[in-house]
Amino acid sequence: MSILVLAEHHDGQLAETTAHVVAAAQAIGGDIDVLVAGENVGTIAEAAAKLEGVARVRVADHAVYAHQLAEPLGELLVSLADDYSHVLAAASTTGKNVMPRLAALKDVSQISEIIAVESADTFKRPIYAGNAIATVQSEDALKVITVRGTAFDAVGASGSATIEAVDTVVDNALSSFVGEELAQSDRPELGAAKVVISGGRGMGNGENFKLLDGIADKLGAAIGASRAAVDAGFVPNDMQVGQTGKIVAPELYIAVGISGAIQHLAGMKDSKVIVAINKDEEAPIFQVADYGLVADLFDALPELEQKL
Repeated sequence: MSILVLAEHHDGQLAETTAHVVAAAQAIGGDIDVLVAGENVGTIAEAAAKLEGVARVRVADHAVYAHQLAEPLGELLVSLADDYSHVLAAASTTGKNVMPRLAALKDVSQISEIIAVESADTFKRPIYAGNAIATVQSEDALKVITVRGTAFDAVGASGSATIEAVDTVVDNALSSFVGEELAQSDRPELGAAKVVISGGRGMGNGENFKLLDGIADKLGAAIGASRAAVDAGFVPNDMQVGQTGKIVAPELYIAVGISGAIQHLAGMKDSKVIVAINKDEEAPIFQVADYGLVADLFDALPELEQKL
């Protein structure tokens, strides 16, 4: 049994989520290869080779894979898939873009956002915004799977896998890279931060999100938001935490002015410690919070920052 893991990388760096997907592959069992596809990805391949449990890193280094567009990556995976029983990727923007294409081209069902491995063909995944867990068994010869990285502890970086080139260069006439707008921030990346403080509709407006800055600076935290805050235009959508935003599981999650709709809870309820600040003592967020403070956030936040 052989497993192929699609490596996630950004700005010349291997994304931490790849180590979590490799952990899921280890739970399945078998030989693990990692595919690094992109342009000038030598250093990324070297980082992938250090992941524990990885036997081989396969490198597709060509301009056609430069921006990880779904069409060429899907074709590349199709060309390699017959060598494997499982193909795994993170349930990220890239994984959700590429893996359904692979599944469709190979005429198999995709299994999305697994959070546990029962056996080589049976997996657990959340449904209904995380209110129920489905156990799914696949009889497909090829298992195409996306992994919720927060559900698996990352493997270490003491491995020494071999690195080999993949010569396959696909012809992509279906899509082209036009441009991208990158959000610049000195704070930790939201999906990988150890501490996250998020604001909701209760913040009132985007200007009031500055009340979170001082606390975030003192805690080294990333700043997130609920969908209600994003929809209201308070903050950009790359800050959204929840079922339709980013799934986070930090050591500490602080929810400020967030009522706790199930869609938001689905994105953060695996956090190790959850703190909620809300003036409505009936807010659903208190049902999942380890610590709850019933208070006006405009009084509580300055005091919290001062005490920190």
